[in-house]
Amino acid sequence: MIQKYDIIIIGAGSGGLNVASFMGRLGMRVLIIDKTDNKIGGDCLNTGCVPSKALIHIANQVYSGRQSERFMYSQQIDTNTSNLSINSKVDMKKVKEYIRSKQDDIRKRENSVYLKARGIDFIAGEARFTNNDTVSVKESNGNTSLYTAKNIILATGSRARKLSVSDDESVPLYNNENIFEINTIPDSFVFIGGGPINCELGQAFSRLGSKVTILNSAPRLLEKETENASMILEAQFISEGINVINDVVIISIKGGCVYYKIKSSTNNKECELKCDGVFVGIGRELNLENLDLEKGGVKVTEKLTSLIIDKYLRTTNKRVYVVGDVAGNYQFTHAAEMHAKVVIKNMFSPFKSSFDDTYIAWTTYTSPEISTFGLSEKRSKEMSLEVIEKSFEHDDRAIVDECQNGLIRLYIDRKARIHGGTVIGSNAGAISSELVLAMTSKIGLDQMFKKVTPYPSVTRIIKSIIDTYTSRKLTLANSRALRLLYKIL
Repeated sequence: MIQKYDIIIIGAGSGGLNVASFMGRLGMRVLIIDKTDNKIGGDCLNTGCVPSKALIHIANQVYSGRQSERFMYSQQIDTNTSNLSINSKVDMKKVKEYIRSKQDDIRKRENSVYLKARGIDFIAGEARFTNNDTVSVKESNGNTSLYTAKNIILATGSRARKLSVSDDESVPLYNNENIFEINTIPDSFVFIGGGPINCELGQAFSRLGSKVTILNSAPRLLEKETENASMILEAQFISEGINVINDVVIISIKGGCVYYKIKSSTNNKECELKCDGVFVGIGRELNLENLDLEKGGVKVTEKLTSLIIDKYLRTTNKRVYVVGDVAGNYQFTHAAEMHAKVVIKNMFSPFKSSFDDTYIAWTTYTSPEISTFGLSEKRSKEMSLEVIEKSFEHDDRAIVDECQNGLIRLYIDRKARIHGGTVIGSNAGAISSELVLAMTSKIGLDQMFKKVTPYPSVTRIIKSIIDTYTSRKLTLANSRALRLLYKIL
């Protein structure tokens, strides 16, 4: 017997849950399928954003505590009292307990019971297409059932790409899927890859007590960011004792060591780096296996690594949409939310909307944070946009917070409207939110100049760059005219 639904969603991550929530509120019959109940919430809740940011929060507290030692009296802290020494080692068991407690708090709103209470059915099992509008699900109890719907949403997410070098298993290998189960903090920790995950977690483990080395295959960290951003972050890492080695090729992992070569080296020397743990963050692979996509009329690319989709987020089977990582563009939770909005609109309107990534934004939660939004630096040059910059060096809030190594960079048109940019610094994500609002609302710098910003909030840096931009209007001729006007009046 085939059970009928209005919509079936394969994958219970952010994108799938957003679509399900809206359709459920309309009173439609909604079915979500994922392998287990604890997969609800997707990577973000279980192995990504939530646990990583919880870990970063703890690491930053530990780092701040150690930094505050310079303000303490020189006497030793009495270990017989309840006061803990600033130099105490981090207890990874307590760190894991904290991370899980925050996940459990969020999981109260992301579980099968919660979904059921909102009229959304959940089936734990492995889904496969049987035809264009039907899937079979093999459940954990061994039973197989058939489900059909007018539309099916693929939201199966992605997984960490594995390192394809010889490995004798002499060193534990970690990725985002198992790092939060680690029991001890490695004394010497190697991070292979120079992307956002490695930069965030590498700095976090360094602050928790590891001697961290980042082996990066690219010429610089965060290659998708501006060169300024990479340089500022790398300088901060070096100041914290993190060793960054760029432009490398990993050869093998054996005998408790990582072996690598420098691409630009002329002597072809093989370098050796002893370590107690290796974190691999070299990209993601889409979860497309075992879906029997061909039976559902869903085609993949020649390399079998991604789906063929149109600008409306439809697959080659127009009844099957995609959201989240499998859409193949931006692998962010908020991008999945954007996908969900597009898909929902397209299922209800004959006038289809395309996915527009013009105003996409993202933040790397290192210290300093790096937040990028809108058009890229390359695209801004092609459009002959003006580049304006302002350092945090003389920003009063940055001075008292000891975070003057920041920079704000904007790409603006002749009407002083923002089309993109990057903020590097403490609270960059929060600062850029105001700029993203101005960009999406087409509010120019002249209009933003009228805004009164409380002193000394972190967003005063925006006022500072606008002040610098508008002050250019005060030309020599304008100054003379104003002096004359002053005398007359």
